[in-house]
Amino acid sequence: MKAITPELEYLSTRQSAKVLQVSLGTVQKMVELGELIAWKTRGGHRRILASSLDQQLARRKRAMRQKTTQNCIAMGIFRRVENSHELIESIQCWQLKVDMEVSVDSLEGLMKAVSISPDLIFLDALIPPVEQVHLIHYLSKNKDTQRIPILVDEGFIRLHPGVMGLADENTVGVRSQYPKALQEEVENGLIDQNPLIIGYPATNPELETAFGDKNRHELLEPIFIQALNRKCA
Repeated sequence: MKAITPELEYLSTRQSAKVLQVSLGTVQKMVELGELIAWKTRGGHRRILASSLDQQLARRKRAMRQKTTQNCIAMGIFRRVENSHELIESIQCWQLKVDMEVSVDSLEGLMKAVSISPDLIFLDALIPPVEQVHLIHYLSKNKDTQRIPILVDEGFIRLHPGVMGLADENTVGVRSQYPKALQEEVENGLIDQNPLIIGYPATNPELETAFGDKNRHELLEPIFIQALNRKCA
């Protein structure tokens, strides 16, 4: 979360989205729901009172403190069941308490995600890239899952950076079957990067030694906490 400088009495919608680390569409909804105080200039541009953003940040911090004392419900979609066992074993050593629901079938995973509405969704790196693109696209567009953070392998994001814009609520007609087109749109600034898509350390057995005594799964705990923080937005 970003601090608001004292001299700013009001911010634009885009500036507010960056402060809260949410999409422009989310800020607009918060204004419509009365969660943020705003008005429009003569030119039709929306301005949001900085103090109302401060209040929203304070509420989020309180919610996060409450959240970390409770169990986190996570939904993991894996390619192989043994991969889920490795992650669940590592989670047992975390301070954050996580109840992990597991599916080794993408369709079943989508159905479970809609049914249980988890706090976050973890996509295993071994899921085929095309399948991951479609998973992210569906999850980010479905009304029951579009506000749930999605943890994605950093190696996959580097290969398909366009997925970072898939959950942008202001994007119309996203072509998930054309990752190259999406990549160009993100690079050209036509699509905002979605704060609810979060990368985790890339899966590469050859690089495991680079983590020293910590394995890749042990490094996931702060990323899970980061995802919970963003979900509280």
